[in-house]
Amino acid sequence: MTIICEKFSVHTKGNNDIIDVTNDVKNLVYRHSLHNAVVYVYVAGSTVSITNIEFEPGLLVDLPEALDRIAPINKAYHHDDTWHDGNGYAHVRASIVGNSTMVPLLDGALQLGQWQQIVLVDFDNKARTRTVHVQILY
Repeated sequence: MTIICEKFSVHTKGNNDIIDVTNDVKNLVYRHSLHNAVVYVYVAGSTVSITNIEFEPGLLVDLPEALDRIAPINKAYHHDDTWHDGNGYAHVRASIVGNSTMVPLLDGALQLGQWQQIVLVDFDNKARTRTVHVQILY
């Protein structure tokens, strides 16, 4: 098995910023002209996630609202007692959503559903530059 390692940076606004990175991933994968592979997308950080979603205005509101019911911003978190950075909720949200996704590459095309995109969600309470790692296994 061969593994190709790529990465790119994403500048975020923080505060539940949801960014479609599908084309960034496709550009990295397709430049290798592979036929079949497994594409693993991972973001480094404990207050940021990578997931799949339909990147449309309603869900861009629904996802943060759902996570606010699970891990509200205005709740007291033990993490904040330790570090006093006010982002305990961001760590909880990122843990729930996760920091990676895998997409098969079949016949030279990423197998995303018609309405499915790869998104980065930055839950932190400030703007950040995030590094997205893409590993292509074939």
